[in-house]
Amino acid sequence: MRNKKTSRPEPPRRSRWRRIAAPLAILAAVLAAVLVLRWMLAPGDAPARMAAQARAQGEHAFFAPVQGDAGLPLADGHVQRRRELLGNYQLADHTYCSYRQSTQYPFNSRPIAENADRANPNAPVTEMRPMHLQDGGADSAVQLQTSQSRVYLASGEAVAFSIRAVDASGQVLPLVITRTLAQGITYKGTRASAQVTVPFVDDGSGADPVPNDGAFAAILAPAQTGLAGFAGTIRTEVRYSVGGKNGALLFDVVYTPELPAMWSGPPREAVENGSLDFILPAEVRMPGRYVIEGRVDDAKGRPFALVTFNDVLGPGPNAVKLAVFGKLMRDQDAALPLTLRDVDGYLLKENADPDRAMMPRLEGKVYTSKAGSNQSFSNAEWQSEERTRYLNEFSKDVAKARNALARFDPLAPLPASECFRTEAH
Repeated sequence: MRNKKTSRPEPPRRSRWRRIAAPLAILAAVLAAVLVLRWMLAPGDAPARMAAQARAQGEHAFFAPVQGDAGLPLADGHVQRRRELLGNYQLADHTYCSYRQSTQYPFNSRPIAENADRANPNAPVTEMRPMHLQDGGADSAVQLQTSQSRVYLASGEAVAFSIRAVDASGQVLPLVITRTLAQGITYKGTRASAQVTVPFVDDGSGADPVPNDGAFAAILAPAQTGLAGFAGTIRTEVRYSVGGKNGALLFDVVYTPELPAMWSGPPREAVENGSLDFILPAEVRMPGRYVIEGRVDDAKGRPFALVTFNDVLGPGPNAVKLAVFGKLMRDQDAALPLTLRDVDGYLLKENADPDRAMMPRLEGKVYTSKAGSNQSFSNAEWQSEERTRYLNEFSKDVAKARNALARFDPLAPLPASECFRTEAH
């Protein structure tokens, strides 16, 4: 019997297509996922496209940005960048406004509140210090009250010293002055100065106003001693005894024996460029750069201005102008007439010790202006080439920072400039 050849039936075509279609579908799904992911991560307006797609589908997109009150995305990177741009703008604005505010008056006419330590140059320098023992150390149970009338002395001027000992409760302790000596401080290679005694008394004479009150006072007038020709620091050493303990203290002054210039006539006033000028005639013996200061009080006795002259004076007759800036008068609401007082000055000496030669000081009231109203003076800010140049550069920085912030977040409001807050204040 002949064997019949058997064969497997050929699979239908439909089954073969299914085996091919399955991997193709998986590959298509992967490619679609990759394309969607790249579209989502692409820069530009991808978040906006996702949000639009979500709106079209009528549902909330999972990756759509959540908006804040000012239209700012709350993503950390966005908030941090806006904070940086805002900080840059505020710093640039602060720099511009601070410079403008601080330079609205010229350097030679400033509010006296900026220089409170120079408002009363002829007030005595007072200190309270523990007793310094002669052999070293200190005794805090004994406090020394000391004063000196000035630090810098022009030729012919004198200085007054005082000393008193008190306990912790302020009760005066018996004080005995055992030795006083004044001598100019010299350096190696220079000849030692003369030594002079400076008598301290408690008898109501000289610089001592009240006798037998436990406060001892003395006057040092270098021009009347062997120190008349010394230029530099003069140190006065005082040795004393309190309760059987010996102590020591030092007083220093700077003395210049030469007179570089003298005041030579009565002061006068003038109005120039909306400001009030006090003009003081001076006869210059030593030409050079002079620094001269005066204090100005208004009609109510309120100190409000420090006026300065800083310029070169030639030999012979000169006019020193101390200007009170118009806007400073207006801003300080200074009541006229104005009084110029306590004028002092010196010739600046470079690479020298001491670094100045003092002019005679004008103590107390020097000149009182005419009565009137400060409204007649200018309210304009001070201008100079340098100030204009700096303000232009600072304003460019402000504009650049403002524009960067506006471009990054055009919907958020910009903070008000610090200049408006300063002017309102």
